Amino acid sequence: MATILKALKKVGQQYPILRGMTTYSVLWPTSNLVQQSMDKTRDKYDIMETLRYLVLGTFVTAPTVHVWVKLASKIIKGTTLKHAVLKAGLEQVLFAPVGQTQFYLGITLLEGRPWDECVREWKQKLIPTWKVAVCFWPVVQTFNFAYVAEKNRVVVVSLASFMWTIFLSYMHHMHQESLPRFLHKNVPREHTNHEE
Repeated sequence: MATILKALKKVGQQYPILRGMTTYSVLWPTSNLVQQSMDKTRDKYDIMETLRYLVLGTFVTAPTVHVWVKLASKIIKGTTLKHAVLKAGLEQVLFAPVGQTQFYLGITLLEGRPWDECVREWKQKLIPTWKVAVCFWPVVQTFNFAYVAEKNRVVVVSLASFMWTIFLSYMHHMHQESLPRFLHKNVPREHTNHEE
């Protein structure tokens, strides 16, 4: 058993993207199950939904996060707290909209919904989701970029992603009008009527 663990550790060190994918393959479906268990409108678990989170988290989100973490370290070199704050801020401007777009379009496409419906959900929920992201992720990423070795950053992000994915799953299942007021998208009335 010790030999197997040692071999797995070596593979994880040589291929950090696999370590991130493995982590996401556990955390994303688990976070979806947590969200389902908190949803009072459900009387049973939707295993197919959980499998969609596994696929999206493992094969799309983990590789994207891996690339972003490496890119952010190249754009802003340095490991001081100042550099970490800059990287965290840059992430909210450059990466957060990409990651959230990837989530909303990816999860709705995996559900087999038509493209125009996928885009409609993305338009309705991107800004409200980003409002929460700018409060959560800069704290996580400042810590991550300042105090965590680069080879372990994807794992730290994936642990925070566990909590974040519970929130994303919640957002995905909520209708715009059911969201708390501070998460409402500020859209002119006539534009809202046109979209619906």
